[in-house]
Amino acid sequence: MTFQFTKMQGAGNDYIYVNTINQPVKNPKELAIQWSAYHTGIGSDGLVLIGPSKIADFSMRIFNADGSEAKMCGNASRCIGKYLYDKKLTQKTQISLETLSGIKYLELHVKNGKVQEVTVDMGMPEILEESLDLSIADGTYTGTFVSMGNPHFVTFVDDMNQVNLPIVGPQLEHHNHFPDRANIEFVQLLSEGNARMRVWERGSGITQACGTGACASAVALIAHKKAQKGEKILIHMDGGTLSIDWNPENGHIYMTGNAVTVFEGTIEL
Repeated sequence: MTFQFTKMQGAGNDYIYVNTINQPVKNPKELAIQWSAYHTGIGSDGLVLIGPSKIADFSMRIFNADGSEAKMCGNASRCIGKYLYDKKLTQKTQISLETLSGIKYLELHVKNGKVQEVTVDMGMPEILEESLDLSIADGTYTGTFVSMGNPHFVTFVDDMNQVNLPIVGPQLEHHNHFPDRANIEFVQLLSEGNARMRVWERGSGITQACGTGACASAVALIAHKKAQKGEKILIHMDGGTLSIDWNPENGHIYMTGNAVTVFEGTIEL
């Protein structure tokens, strides 16, 4: 059996996309592990399944590179918007998308018949703990525990180059304070409205970007008065930049960024 797939990336966060409307996938956890391997598979941060929905225009399921299922991914949702429009599966430029963390709404920015950027209504964030101290083998880290439908621990640093992410990231992800594990973000404020972020993603490790992580980082910046609601915050990550806006009127977070098709192909089971 062969599957058609599309490799896409948003701000460097790369996933394998499969349209399950045409080709059902029965074992996504195993395939996510197999296909995500860079040397023996396609290579990606995980597997994204695009499907039908009874409560929205379409649905998404996302499986990390280790096979664990995530509730939501902002970068992946933007790429789904581009996939649906560019492949003429919809003519809408405003799409509702069912995820495990609720329905998300996409606004497609189209130029010359192709989607260039997508704005995602990420809903209302929840600050679970504004100041949380976590002790690990490499020291104690103070951060903000934020839910964007998935868990994030955001900690501020003065110098990103001093962060030993491969060592500290997994220790914080698996801290016993997080029974379901957590995404870990380190944030350095560069100037007003600009911040540098690196991420250790739950289930995937170091990735080039994380959309929900960028949103959580903006929430933490605002909570600690390092930025203001209603003003766009640029989060600069290894793979690119996302624009985050926390709307003071409805309390929703809006994330805008690119969506890029890398290549398409078929793979045999």
